[in-house]
Amino acid sequence: MPLELWADDIALLSRLRALGLAGVSRVALHENRTVMVSLGRGQVLRLHRGYVYAPDRVLRAVARFLDPGVRPIARRRAELELLAFPAQSFVPGADRHRSSAPARPGDDRILADLARRHAALNRAHFGGRLAAIPFRLSDRMRSRLGELVLDTQGRRATEIAISRRHLRRDGWTEVEHTLLHEMVHQWQAESGLPVDHGRAFKRKARDVGVEPRAWRNVASRRKAARY
Repeated sequence: MPLELWADDIALLSRLRALGLAGVSRVALHENRTVMVSLGRGQVLRLHRGYVYAPDRVLRAVARFLDPGVRPIARRRAELELLAFPAQSFVPGADRHRSSAPARPGDDRILADLARRHAALNRAHFGGRLAAIPFRLSDRMRSRLGELVLDTQGRRATEIAISRRHLRRDGWTEVEHTLLHEMVHQWQAESGLPVDHGRAFKRKARDVGVEPRAWRNVASRRKAARY
């Protein structure tokens, strides 16, 4: 198993234990779409890999669901909450792997840096309530800086894409501003609001300190770049 995948198992077990999970020896992540959560021999918790990106309230529901002391009605509520989380949306299928652009040297470091900055901005501006989210570096974005990608129903955020050209030309200060812009869109999606540049977006954007519009002037561009 690749080291980074094993690290996901350990980190998720640590989060679950902090949220009340007990009696589990280890977590084994999988991508089976039939059984999302199961507790097997040796108290090994098998969990769909998408739960790596779940917020604390969903992982707390996992802990309640597995707690033998929880009443049946509370366990059922926990089950409904954990199953409502779109874990499969966070783990690309085989067809998406085939169509994605090949990784470049240094991509792992950049993606890890984006995840770290997302976590820090989440704590600073959203009270840590936004879910962790996958990142993708886009070769196709020429005039765009970044994008929040939604699922096919347009309701749930599945990833944030950042333009490679933006990273190369504009540097991390500008990219962090773009990231915060996309996080406001993520906040809209997770709050059940339309993901747009309307009144709710503008109000939240001003609160977190980003330009409340769909474009901005970037020093390296001859014209305004859009999101």
